Formats: sequence, C-alpha cells, structure tokens
Amino acid sequence: MIIAGPSRDIEILRARITASFASQGLMSTLKAELAHVSAGAVEIVLKPGGHVSQQHGFVHAGAISAIADTAAGYAALSLMPEGKGVLTTEFKINLLAPAVGDLVRAKGRVIKAGRTLTLAQTDVFAEVGGQQKLVAFLTATLMTMDGREGIKD
Repeated sequence: MIIAGPSRDIEILRARITASFASQGLMSTLKAELAHVSAGAVEIVLKPGGHVSQQHGFVHAGAISAIADTAAGYAALSLMPEGKGVLTTEFKINLLAPAVGDLVRAKGRVIKAGRTLTLAQTDVFAEVGGQQKLVAFLTATLMTMDGREGIKD
C-alpha cells in the first residue's frame, strides 16, 4: 500500500509542474529552466545571452516578463487540483534595473489562492558572482480553468 504523505505529494507536484513546463515552447526557445517547485512557489532561471538580449546587451524586457509570468502561473498551478489549469488574466511588471549578470532568477509565489482567481507575485533577480540584485517584480491575477477543452495542467 502506498501512503501519500508530504514527501510523496511534493514529488507528484514536481513531476506535474515539470511535465507541463517541458511542453512550453517559449520557455524552450528562451532556454529557461525550472529551478524550484514547491506548493505555492516556483523558480525559473534564465542564462543571459544573445538569444534573449536587446540592443544594449541587457536581457530583453520581453524575456524578463515571460519568465516572471510563467513563474507566477506555475506557482498558482501548484495549488490547483490535478486536471485544472490556470490562465493569466492580467499582469503588471515593474522593471527596476537592467538585467545583466551570470543568471536571471524569477521567484514566483502565490499571494492569495482563490476558487476562481489567484493573485501571485514574482521577484526577478540578476545574479552576479553569487550576489542577487532585484531587477523586476510582477503582480498577476490568474483565472482557474476547469472543464475547458485543451486547457489542463
């Protein structure tokens, strides 16, 4: 008999989020990676390079926005029952500084999970030599999707 406990539940959650993330074409194009998954929190990392830079050599705001929105979305999805999905209904991003460094890390977390709407926030850091600098933060509202064709985990 398998007893579902906290460690088994987190393994199932990580597998679910990892499988969904792997099917995201944009994250693959950006070469973004899933770095951490827990209930209500997800981290995505992105290595700066020519594939995500703008004309000054900084990581493009579009790439920052994409990983921030995705981290918020997966943080929200991590609290949903299997088979339900989430879609972002709106987000606002504040770009605080140019993203330069060895790594860009988006830390998404749920602020309030609701039955229909979930509020999430993502802090985005540029990492240089182990030091983190906050370069952006995003707030998002996500809608729970259930029973809609084509929308799942």
